[in-house]
Amino acid sequence: MAVLSGQWEKALKPEFSKPYYKELFLKVQKEYREGVVFPPASQVLSAFELTPLEKVKVVIIGQDPYHNVGQAHGLCFSVQPGVDIPPSLKNIYQELHDDLGCYIPDNGCLTKWAGQGVLLLNTVLTVRAHQPGSHKGIGWEQYTDAAIRVLNEQDRPMVFILWGSPAQQKAKMLNNPKHLILKAPHPSPLSAYRGFFGSRPFGKTNEFLEKNGLSPIDWQIENIK
Repeated sequence: MAVLSGQWEKALKPEFSKPYYKELFLKVQKEYREGVVFPPASQVLSAFELTPLEKVKVVIIGQDPYHNVGQAHGLCFSVQPGVDIPPSLKNIYQELHDDLGCYIPDNGCLTKWAGQGVLLLNTVLTVRAHQPGSHKGIGWEQYTDAAIRVLNEQDRPMVFILWGSPAQQKAKMLNNPKHLILKAPHPSPLSAYRGFFGSRPFGKTNEFLEKNGLSPIDWQIENIK
């Protein structure tokens, strides 16, 4: 499995010696060895690798990775180029279009966001093939909660985008007055019409960043064809 580096490694190092982490590491190793697990082991920590701690400006919290072949690559809501855009991401793109006028792209790869300081963090970082939620409760939540607490402690403006009740439960860890917390229903087809559409998270995020002297996010994902 991939390893952390830089400020993330330093900030999360205390977790590595805790009993839950040792059990989690062994469990995940065994799962990869004995079955099919997503994302690929080298991409489990991609969110941290692509968005170093010192560059985080926005945090979007997801649940667990996509569970079908070729989809997950370590960033919440994102899929690898060439993979069909999942329904929740289609709705995110629709809201982005309605909010900022971005065209709806032909792919679901969000690495451009990650490279600009948008941490796309699932609360569970692995999943068995075709078994959604199969790695919930094995320790990942403690690990990603530790990361969220580290982010909360950062002494600079930051935006947390919490879609759906599981993500919104993390709000109790977020008490830094320098940060903006945006809540809305989940973008899945089951709940998007209950208030996700029209919530304008992208415009509100950029307004906050600019107000605090930070460059806005270029949210437009370009076509690859």
